[in-house]
Amino acid sequence: WKLKWNFEHSKRHLKRQGFFLCLQLKKIDNMSVQEVRRRRGPTQTTGEEQDGGFTHIPTSNKPHPIPIVVSKGEHEFELDVEALQQLLLSEEVRERKVVVLSVAGAFRKGKSFLLDFLIRYLERMDLPRDWLGDPDEPLTGFPWRGGSERETTGILMWSQPFLSVLPTGEEVAILLMDTQGAFDNRSTVKDCATIFALSTMLASVQVFNLSQLIQENDLQHLQLFTEYGRLALESGSSGVFQSLTFLVRDWSYPYEHSFGIEGGYGYLEKTLNISDEQHKELMEVRKHINECFKSVTCFLMPYPGVKVATSPVFDGRLSDIDKKFLDSVREFAPLFLAQDNLVVKEINGTPINGRGLLELFKIYMKIFQGEDLPEPKGMLQATAEANNLAAQADSFDLYNREMEIVVGGDQPYLNEEQLNAKHQAICEKALDLFKSVKKMGGESYSKQFEDKLKEQIKEAFEHFQAQNASKNIFAAARTPAVLFSLMVILYLLSSIFYFVGLTPVSSLMNWSLGAAILALVVWSYVRFSGQQREIGQYIDSFVETIWDNVIIPGYTLALNKGMQTATGITIDKKKN
Repeated sequence: WKLKWNFEHSKRHLKRQGFFLCLQLKKIDNMSVQEVRRRRGPTQTTGEEQDGGFTHIPTSNKPHPIPIVVSKGEHEFELDVEALQQLLLSEEVRERKVVVLSVAGAFRKGKSFLLDFLIRYLERMDLPRDWLGDPDEPLTGFPWRGGSERETTGILMWSQPFLSVLPTGEEVAILLMDTQGAFDNRSTVKDCATIFALSTMLASVQVFNLSQLIQENDLQHLQLFTEYGRLALESGSSGVFQSLTFLVRDWSYPYEHSFGIEGGYGYLEKTLNISDEQHKELMEVRKHINECFKSVTCFLMPYPGVKVATSPVFDGRLSDIDKKFLDSVREFAPLFLAQDNLVVKEINGTPINGRGLLELFKIYMKIFQGEDLPEPKGMLQATAEANNLAAQADSFDLYNREMEIVVGGDQPYLNEEQLNAKHQAICEKALDLFKSVKKMGGESYSKQFEDKLKEQIKEAFEHFQAQNASKNIFAAARTPAVLFSLMVILYLLSSIFYFVGLTPVSSLMNWSLGAAILALVVWSYVRFSGQQREIGQYIDSFVETIWDNVIIPGYTLALNKGMQTATGITIDKKKN
């Protein structure tokens, strides 16, 4: 009886709870998205523990990051066209002009973390002062976590386009793009250059995320990546890319340059200043950056706090973040995403819409997947290559100088055996010189340059052989000598056939004699005039064929017969 009563009581309780839940859902359904966010308090996100850090995993029915450029292994990337089409050909984006903001830079420097603040700003643009939200609300959006391992690979875009209005009254779609961090222990220089260049080419605003300072190596990497992009665009003109912002995180010198955009202007002017005292290399880097972008700015952002950097369970709650950092974020977001500051994506000064951006993605990815672009190299590899190329050039130059002394223009003809012996000795000398030079990159790296040196020497030797052969007066006189001998033989044969009554054969010999005389006259004209050299080469080739297939075999056969006859006579005399 008690069990039955408890069961009935529980059933009535569940019905009441279900009724109240339906009422709540109906109320929520009638609310705006902003009202729901304000009333529900801290966002409940799904997640999983990974390497001691909290990873946000979006559900399929909510806005989420979409992998657009995906790594397919072997340091190659491919475009997920279907996913990109769903975003850029959607009703909100397809015909509207687009604003594309991308964040790029070294890995584990907080790019995705920053983008999630920008997502929150765009979601709550109707709350200009309170858009950061509840202090205990976790930060969601692009996946991020603490730790030393990279999180983002390839290029991601936020699945939700944000609509805004330009000062002109035209509605545009804002798209956010996250990129794979550069210089991790799994990416090559080409990987880093491809991702950075591609994002720069596609973005209307490129944020270059840096830590603490703008260092010279940062500028050199930026020069390499942007030049790679400019090369892909086949453009040498200035202002190829639109807007670049150096975002300096963890800025520790506010007493020199204050946090924010104002301090950033002063710091950037000092950093990119070109003076006569600078080395030419430093001047070229700064000149290149100023030429590549139509607009270059800088923003200095403070340290976010110890808990952000060191806590394995930090999930983005504002209460755990330093107030100065939040003030900087509050200033940073409107600088690029407020209606008055939006930068529409352009190609050659013409704004493009979502459909046009999709075509750009396809075209640019095809360029980077092709083989027309040179392989970008790291500083060590570039130095090692230059070092080995210099050693290769010096060794090849030594071979050429030594061989010129042996068979140069003023030197007489040298027989083939002696020429080969000289070649082998000089070749060994050149290879010894290459091996003796101290080179970077190690033996295995230098081996490819040694092989190229051998190929160069082989080709040069063929040239020297031809040069030497041209000095052989007997070889030079071979064609007229053979033609003259042929004329004599044909004349004798013609006379013999005529006397024995074979007139048709005699006539054929006469025609052949006339052809030989004509060939000799034409060859002599070509030799002395230097004109119609192709005809002279045909005649030489014909004579060489007769020499190799008739005269030499005939001479060898006659010589062998004569030697056999002489040997037989000598033996007979000894017997007698």
